[in-house]
Amino acid sequence: MEGRRREEITVSAKTLDDAITEALVQLGVTSDRLEYDVIEKGSAGFLGIGMKQAVIRAWRKEEPQEETVDEIAEEFIKEAVPSDITLDIKEEKEPRKPKKENREPKKAPQKQVRKETKKEYRKENKSEEKPEIKRETELARVEDATVAECENFLRSVLHAMHMEVELHSEVDEEGALAIEMKGDNMGILIGKRGQTLDSLQYLTNRVANKMQAGYVRVKLDTEDYRRRRKETLENLAKNIAHKVKRTRKPITLEPMNPYERRIIHSALQGDKNVTTHSEGEEPYRRVVVTLVRK
Repeated sequence: MEGRRREEITVSAKTLDDAITEALVQLGVTSDRLEYDVIEKGSAGFLGIGMKQAVIRAWRKEEPQEETVDEIAEEFIKEAVPSDITLDIKEEKEPRKPKKENREPKKAPQKQVRKETKKEYRKENKSEEKPEIKRETELARVEDATVAECENFLRSVLHAMHMEVELHSEVDEEGALAIEMKGDNMGILIGKRGQTLDSLQYLTNRVANKMQAGYVRVKLDTEDYRRRRKETLENLAKNIAHKVKRTRKPITLEPMNPYERRIIHSALQGDKNVTTHSEGEEPYRRVVVTLVRK
């Protein structure tokens, strides 16, 4: 019964593309999470006479309640991981909460939350953008043995998942080991909003950094997912900023991982009329876009 409940909106605009964009903004989702029905395609008319606006009914895609394809993929990944780098993937996405200790209750919790929010905002804008540049200068030279071991690890995982995948590895301009995966049904490896791909990338990084001294960074990609997702998020950020300036009200986006939140922050850092910060705890942390009051 719960799966049938959904928030539907009706949107009209000059063109169908404009109506879809407005729906993305109103629902605060990216295009891969939007579903809609076209009620009226719209027409320009003649010299503006007889013009009809495009109208759509839109809603967010439902989140599957039962075991999803990417959860099944994660189980395969766990089974294929060598015992010396066993990792609970769910734990990676949802960091363990520290055990509660008998301490005196903190005073003025409201003020504490506000201070934390400001700290997190600074931390996110610095640690999610600038440290990446710093890290790049600290990367170790990727050794051939490391490349071979990473590929062997991936092949064992993919074999356990009954997938035939071609691997292409190279050291990119940043000095990171970039591994491109090609094959059929690669959506299974991407998973919901890239979660399975991120988990597999994390584990491959663990393998690489057990092989040699210095820090090695591994990037996994398939079907150009990373670039496509980045463009989708940048377009969403600009559309959200436009609506915030028009309505003068803050907008909270859907939960995103640190990498995706960084893309939103970066896309809007040059816009002097809006500011961004993040709220909430992982893995439900969200970006909030707010108008700059003058």
